[in-house]
Amino acid sequence: MIGTLLQLFWTFFTIGLFNFGGGGAMLSLIQAQVVTRFGWITEGQFTDIVAISQTTPGPIGINCATYVGYEVGGVIGSMTSTFALVLPSFLIFYGIITLYNKYRTSAMFENMMTGLRPAVAGLIGAAAFILIFKVDLQGISVLKDNFPDWTSWAILAASVCASLFFKVNPILLILAGGLIGFIIY
Repeated sequence: MIGTLLQLFWTFFTIGLFNFGGGGAMLSLIQAQVVTRFGWITEGQFTDIVAISQTTPGPIGINCATYVGYEVGGVIGSMTSTFALVLPSFLIFYGIITLYNKYRTSAMFENMMTGLRPAVAGLIGAAAFILIFKVDLQGISVLKDNFPDWTSWAILAASVCASLFFKVNPILLILAGGLIGFIIY
């Protein structure tokens, strides 16, 4: 159990350390570790954890770490993974504030922050990709657990259109998607 807790801590500490762009951007990193590398949970469980993490209060990445930690190591596992995920952000934030106060007018600092934007967009896109597709040696296929029929694709398309074209609040989209899924499935 101690070995598993140490693995949980190190896994989520490194995810927290190397993530930029918030919870959505870290989903692909979490999935790569907890599903692919360690096999602590299945793709279907990960999808469920992401859905639950989006509908519960709090940041999605922290909620996801808490749920994964609970699945792997119970209450102690959830506390370990949550603390490990938050610790690097705290340390980095403290360091950035110190540096920001010292170098905030530096062009190099401004360029560095501007350069991070495309990386964040790529990580969020990767998170969406891994929730829709499975990539293995046989090729790319749609995750049947996440998109079992045409109705699920219609819900996805309606959500994307509502968000992009009508600027519907994401919270309303999550609630509506959950309600529609509950009714249909």
